[in-house]
Amino acid sequence: MYCPAAFRQDDLASLHAQIHACGLALLSSAGEQGLQASHLPLLLEPGEGEFGTLYGHFARANPHWRDLADGAETLAVFSGPDAYVHPGWYSAKAEHGKVVPTWNYISVHAWGQAEVFDEPERLLELVSRLSERHEQGRPQPWAVSDAPREYLDTMLRAIVGFAMPIRRLEGKWKLSQNRSTADQAGVRNGLAASANPRERELLAHMPLSD
Repeated sequence: MYCPAAFRQDDLASLHAQIHACGLALLSSAGEQGLQASHLPLLLEPGEGEFGTLYGHFARANPHWRDLADGAETLAVFSGPDAYVHPGWYSAKAEHGKVVPTWNYISVHAWGQAEVFDEPERLLELVSRLSERHEQGRPQPWAVSDAPREYLDTMLRAIVGFAMPIRRLEGKWKLSQNRSTADQAGVRNGLAASANPRERELLAHMPLSD
């Protein structure tokens, strides 16, 4: 990922927090079948390995998992909030007009090679933990154990799990850090006035002026 120094995020806790906040990741790899990408919910175990380990599963019918089984290098992309930056938000627009639009965003990229598994009990543990994470806080949380075991066994035979120790981790917080404090204030004001909730979400990550 192209990442100028002003936008680089190296704090491991912040990188892990963004991974955890991202409900759906983009997992890509290149193998004998060419370049493939799958959208998957992933689970991070932060204490496993130098940068943590990612867990997830594919539908068995999805050929993508075979690339991982063959040892292909894999990239997981975790996208955060993003927003178009209107040039009129910059104070520099009124001063000299030398401004152009851009896009602010947060993203984390994780690289590694995965171990593929299909043992039923290990898969059951994985899907149980994924469900617990996403059901947390709901009025009537659903649990894997709510489904009949024979049905679960059928569903488990239809998926393939994987564990991917993260070998390299990069974060990019592109939040107008390369602009003047006045321009940054203008971007914050523009985002605050936006009707788009994703743009307002990005506002919470914008740096504050000194």
